[in-house]
Amino acid sequence: MTEKNFEEAMDRLEEIVQSLEGGEMPLGKSLEVFEEGMQLAGYCSGELETAEKKVSLLVQESDGKYRETPFKPGGENNGEQSEL
Repeated sequence: MTEKNFEEAMDRLEEIVQSLEGGEMPLGKSLEVFEEGMQLAGYCSGELETAEKKVSLLVQESDGKYRETPFKPGGENNGEQSEL
């Protein structure tokens, strides 16, 4: 895959999904485009995972001070809720 950024990869992935859902492509071309889509999905998943590891939360302690804690997806942040 050529060098792409996340947004370009997602745009291309959306195009691929739409073209496959259209059902107008021959089988061989559909398989080729599907494989490209799988590569893009893997790339996007990796980029999201990397970004997720960089995200952290500021949690206020009982003494009023803040501490930084890693973000855990799915709301599993030690019972703490962020207020945005």
